[in-house]
Amino acid sequence: MSSPIAGLTRRSTLTAGALAAFASLLGSRLAFADEKAVMAEIKKLYGDKPLGEGKIKLDVPEIAENGLVVPVNVEVESPMTEADYVKAVHIYADGNPQPGIVSYSFTPACGKASAATRMRLAQTQNIVCVAEMSNGALHMAKANVKVTIGGCGG
Repeated sequence: MSSPIAGLTRRSTLTAGALAAFASLLGSRLAFADEKAVMAEIKKLYGDKPLGEGKIKLDVPEIAENGLVVPVNVEVESPMTEADYVKAVHIYADGNPQPGIVSYSFTPACGKASAATRMRLAQTQNIVCVAEMSNGALHMAKANVKVTIGGCGG
């Protein structure tokens, strides 16, 4: 039986509803984080503690030819003694669907606060690194990576 509204059938109405639901799910999946989302994630962890600069060497390529495999190396200056060491390092990307990429925990037994990984970058964006020291101090470094071929569906 036909619907009196604009000549739509029940089947076309159900099909349109299913397509709208699918589009809303797909649209939310393709939403990207931004600088505010990264700062909100950092605030969740550390509240309003000040973020200092320096101490972090963030090594990322200036241009990534392929966003699927972008190398990221991070090293934090620290004597790594019981009295002074890097407790944690968090890496964020402000243009990916989720801002948090990876977190590392360190102890004085590590000897050196450094880590390397590869990540997917959906588009040209900033990589943000936050290091938490054993005394509670926070340090931040940021680098921009230009992506020529997206890694998250791009």
